Amino acid sequence: MTVNPLVELIAGGEADRATLAALALEQSRVIPADHRAFLHLAGRAADGAPGAGAFFTLLAEGETLAQERLGAFADACGVTQAQAAAYEPLPGCQAYPAYVAWLALNASPAEAVLALTANFSAWGGYCAAIAEGLRRHYGFTDEACAFFDFFAEPSPRLERAAGEAVREGRDAGRLDEARAGRYGRLLQSYEELFWSTLRGRAS
Repeated sequence: MTVNPLVELIAGGEADRATLAALALEQSRVIPADHRAFLHLAGRAADGAPGAGAFFTLLAEGETLAQERLGAFADACGVTQAQAAAYEPLPGCQAYPAYVAWLALNASPAEAVLALTANFSAWGGYCAAIAEGLRRHYGFTDEACAFFDFFAEPSPRLERAAGEAVREGRDAGRLDEARAGRYGRLLQSYEELFWSTLRGRAS
């Protein structure tokens, strides 16, 4: 797993509650944005790319499940409805979903699949480390950690769908792997920016 200073702070119990609350609030903006982007990609893939359509449908369904679990984490962080309504998102955190939306409009579905899956392993590792830290150092319940537990678990079904989508795109000549690699590297950079922005807030 890539070294992530903020995740290390949370895993070690050294991040304050305000930073955890900001993480919850930023995710409350990321998840619905990604959900809409994945639905758009699924719609684009519906005509001639059923494998990619299935992949993005699964991702959208996952965002719905994640949204249902996020509230318990926000509650454990002490976030009130008034705070959630008044919160001003940080640009560095919202660059990631903005780029996912860009991919939904501009990348071929197969290229978007490759770009997104390149980041799954790191994200899953971060979530596993955060969930463990929240339980060990902050006393969070299983319900409060469920958002991170959800993403920490590997999804063989999603992995199979990704493989099918990539094969489908390659066979149809709709996959430029070099371009997809560039998309993936940018997406990983925006992921790092998300965490470094929150880390700067914690300093």
